[in-house]
Parts: sequence; structure tokens; C-alpha cells
Amino acid sequence: MDTIQDKVIMITGASSGIGAACARLLARRGARLVLAARREERLASLAAEIGGGDRVLWAATDVTRVDQVQALAAAARARYGRIDVLVNNAGIMPVSLLAQGCVDDWDRMIDVNIKGVLYGIHAVLGDMLAQGSGHVINISSVAGLAVGPGGAVYSGTKFAVRAISDGLRQECTGKVRVTSICPGLVASELVDSVTHAAFKERVKTLYEGAMPAEAIADAVLYAIGQPAHVAVNEIVVRPLSQAF
Repeated sequence: MDTIQDKVIMITGASSGIGAACARLLARRGARLVLAARREERLASLAAEIGGGDRVLWAATDVTRVDQVQALAAAARARYGRIDVLVNNAGIMPVSLLAQGCVDDWDRMIDVNIKGVLYGIHAVLGDMLAQGSGHVINISSVAGLAVGPGGAVYSGTKFAVRAISDGLRQECTGKVRVTSICPGLVASELVDSVTHAAFKERVKTLYEGAMPAEAIADAVLYAIGQPAHVAVNEIVVRPLSQAF
């Protein structure tokens, strides 16, 4: 496995769950990190935990604001001179039945899960193409492979992430590596984003068998650590107990 040492890695949704687990693991492997999330205190605490200093840059960032994502990428380039990897991880999951008409939740999922991914790609892709290398890792979901009741909109956003990933892969063949990672049930704060009370209880029950976020961080590390001429395009990781 190629070294991760000194790679500049930008992670969205870094304040908890998969994003925070990726930050901790990649910091231990010697990466220089650029961390984004909305919760400033959480980011500051995580940066201090993993060493801080000139090896961790962070900023409170709303991925639904293209200007904020671009500003973070610009700050990363100013400090480190480049961005080697983007981990597009920020996401929410306020599932509900379509008949319940949770329009605000639909809008938020589209904004965070789809537009946030696109804005991240937009912020880094031009420079990756100019420097002749780079790696975009988009966190999709097993919900991007199959749809269940209550998950129509969430699955729609995660199918979109996989479609965007493959389109990007085809456009950037030979230049930028692209990976889509599809986690199953992961212990995280996704359940907290469910606004419909009845559905929240159902989701909590499902997540009793969730795997740790570190399992997905390991998958991210595996994809990044491959030789430069090898692209891992898709990884699916589920708890052993998860059937769907």
C-alpha cells in the first residue's frame, strides 16, 4: 500500500461519524487534513485531538453553500499548495413515506446529499486536473443500491451520488481517481436527522446492529492507499447481520 504521508485530504462532514473516523485514521497515517463541517466547536476539538498545528486546517463550512466550500478549498491551497484527495462525506437521512409530504426534508436531502457533493467536486476538480492527479471519494450508501419504504428520496440522493461518481470517473479517466463507497448501517448521527417521530423509532431499532464508523474509514484508507495507477471505483461495506 502506497504511503498516505503528507497527502492533503479534504473531508466534509468531519465533525462526527464517518468523517471524524476518517480524520483520526488518516492523521495517524501522516496525512495533512482539511476538515469541514457546520459545528465549529466539534471541529476545533477534533483538530486538537489529532494534533492540530500546521497539519490540520479546519473551517466551519456549510456544504450547501458553494461559496463556503470554494473558500475552504482556496484556504487549503494557500496553506498546502494542493489538494490530493476529497472525501465527500457530509450527508443527512430524514427518511419518511412520500405520502407524509415532508417537503422540507426532501429539500434538505437534495441540498446536502447531492448539491453538497457537486460543490465539493467543483471546488477541487479544476486544480486536480491541472496538477495531473487527484482522488475524489464520494460516500454513497447501500440505499444507493436498493430502495425501501420510507427511503425513496434518501435513496434517490444516494443513487445520484453513484451516478455522479461514475460520470466523473468517465470524464477523468487517466487523470483523477474516483471512488464511491456504499456503507450499510453505521453508528453515526444520521438517525438524529430523522424528523418524523414514528420513523425515527423504526430507524433506531435498525441501527442497533450498526457497525463502527472506523469500518468505513478503513475502506477510505484502502482506496487512497492504492498505487497511483490503480483506481478502486466502488466499495460496499455492510455489517454481517445486515441483509438489505
